[in-house]
Amino acid sequence: MILGKIFSKSFIKSVMAAGLGLVIVAALTLEATSLFQFFYASKALREEASNRAESELESTKYRILDIIDQAETAVHNSLWIAQWSINQPDSMVAVSRRLVTENPVIMGSTVAVVPDYYKDRPLFSPYVYMDQDSTLLFSSLATPEYDYPSQEWFTKPIEMADGYWSEPYMDTGGGNCLMTTYSVPVTDYQGRLAAVLTADISLEWLTDLIGNLKVYPSAYSMLLSREGEVMVSPVKEMVMSENIHELAERMEDTTVRSINRAMLAGESGNLPLRHNGKNHQVYFAPVEKTGWSMSIVIPEEDIYRNIRETSVWVLLMQLLGLAMLVLLLRSVSRNLIKYKEMNDREERIDNELRIGHRIQMAMVPQVTPESKSRTDLDISATLVPAKQVGGDLYDFYIRDEKLLFCIGDVSGKGIPASLVMAVTRSLFRSHSGHEDSPARIITTMNESLTDMNDSCMFVTFFCGQLDLQTGLLRYCNAGHNAPFIFTDAIRKLSVLPNVPLGVLADMKYEEQEVQLEFDNAIFLFTDGVSEAENIDHELFGEERIRQVLSCRRDAQGHLDAIQEKIAEFVGDAPQSDDITMLFLHFLRHRLLLHNDIRQIPQLAGFVAAAGRSKKLDKDLVTSLNLALEEAVTNVMLYAYPKDVDGLVDVESVVGEDSIKFIVSDNGKPFDPTAAPDADTVSSVEDRPIGGLGIHLVRSIMDEVSYERTEGKNVLTMIKNI
Repeated sequence: MILGKIFSKSFIKSVMAAGLGLVIVAALTLEATSLFQFFYASKALREEASNRAESELESTKYRILDIIDQAETAVHNSLWIAQWSINQPDSMVAVSRRLVTENPVIMGSTVAVVPDYYKDRPLFSPYVYMDQDSTLLFSSLATPEYDYPSQEWFTKPIEMADGYWSEPYMDTGGGNCLMTTYSVPVTDYQGRLAAVLTADISLEWLTDLIGNLKVYPSAYSMLLSREGEVMVSPVKEMVMSENIHELAERMEDTTVRSINRAMLAGESGNLPLRHNGKNHQVYFAPVEKTGWSMSIVIPEEDIYRNIRETSVWVLLMQLLGLAMLVLLLRSVSRNLIKYKEMNDREERIDNELRIGHRIQMAMVPQVTPESKSRTDLDISATLVPAKQVGGDLYDFYIRDEKLLFCIGDVSGKGIPASLVMAVTRSLFRSHSGHEDSPARIITTMNESLTDMNDSCMFVTFFCGQLDLQTGLLRYCNAGHNAPFIFTDAIRKLSVLPNVPLGVLADMKYEEQEVQLEFDNAIFLFTDGVSEAENIDHELFGEERIRQVLSCRRDAQGHLDAIQEKIAEFVGDAPQSDDITMLFLHFLRHRLLLHNDIRQIPQLAGFVAAAGRSKKLDKDLVTSLNLALEEAVTNVMLYAYPKDVDGLVDVESVVGEDSIKFIVSDNGKPFDPTAAPDADTVSSVEDRPIGGLGIHLVRSIMDEVSYERTEGKNVLTMIKNI
């Protein structure tokens, strides 16, 4: 009777009802879980989209500003030459040619003279530019059709009495392409406004740079000028033919007007936009100095596409789980919530580490176009963190013809070490920007680091300053590995150990110096190189470093070779520490002679050393020595008055495909290249005296040029090899 009551229909119905209620509760729980997951996943995706867009905009902005800064620096460095050439109009084209040929970012330049400054030339503006085939061309902007005095690039810098970036324009009178112009006013030595010096930058590269900002498949990018003209757009017909205000009038969402105002005001941020029936997110940021503004437009369906696709599968799995695991739904829902929270946390950490890695890599300098173009220095560096972020650092830059550089290793690893690394690098930049002494730089950095070192972390650090004019290397070590120096053999540079940064306050660091000669090199590294471990816990060691460095290579070749050897040695063992290396090769060669022809024989060894570095054959070295002897003899005999002890400075610069000899003196002005070509046809009795020396130099060398600068005669001779 009792069992009958237990299994009665009413009891079974009640159990089924309870089970159905449990299923309903479980279904509602799963649905709530899905909504919860969708909300936080959407939020995470939105933050990721924002981070990606802002990171791309920031990176692109710095790439644009790098080009802008190079152009501005080149123009300001050439102002004194332009001022000097005002009194010699025919020399102006050389000013523009130098700007174009020595600065790859500049495609055209002119020195546009103020109307009627020259009485015999009402308008004068020689224009030098590089065409698409990298051919140097010359023309004149002083034409009735172009009327350069009315152009914005001419009037604005005069009006502002300062440098000015013009609005982008399609130039049809000179470069014949979409460009922007940086121009500065030039005054003569009496302080009168005389001309405007310009540098034209083609904007075709912007199309590729901005157009490639595709953080999502359907995203697109735009670039606006300070007046709202469309400079870059996925719709080519809009480029420089439509204003952003005109575009706003055709769109249904009035939010676009707010976006326009913010962009033209130089603001950064993001705003929503509805266009063509779809929601978008617009991220924008200014490009300082130019007044331009960049934007990335991302459809929201791109941002949330993955989560919407996965939501379908999640729903199917939930239904299957309801059918199979009715009594376990509550447990499953809790596990899903925990899994999602853990997954979101890991994704956030990974994303932050990826962003941290990009930021850290952006902080250390790469080889710049300026350093690549130098023939007196070959420098390269690399940093490979053991984790996504690390504690190693290096830095280098050129200021006042002095190379300031450093390398360091923060104790510890991961995010704490990377933060200390960032602070250390910033301190180096801050203090070395106005201080030349490595010891004082390190002493000041140590005071700052000890003041904020609550975590008891320290930094081994090596700081150096190389005078590129003289080759004098001043350096200071703070507990770091001694670098290798290449002279007649590979050896360790003598360093005082000193104490690492951040350990003791009021430390006085001692400075050392060494004279680098032509073809000397320095290799700096962190202990992640010498202490790289293989699977048997053997160390790579400094002897293996010596073996790799014993072969002659360029700077980057040495770093690549060492990395390859480390990878071969380590094998499958995980990287145990950050690997950081810095290699610099000094290629400046100088000889200082008195104006005594008995010192001429010293030139033979000087030329031979330059020849050995390029493995030149003996006949060519002999010819080069003959040309240099002729030039130096000419200076010794004629530059200084009789019985006056003067100096002759001889310098050789070895490039990839040329050798340059520079002969300078403080004697009276004399241009040997101004002499007419020697008469080699007439008889000896009929020939005028002189001219054969410069004829000999010209016949041996490929380029011979003279200039009088800063009270010196400077004769430059180049031989292509």
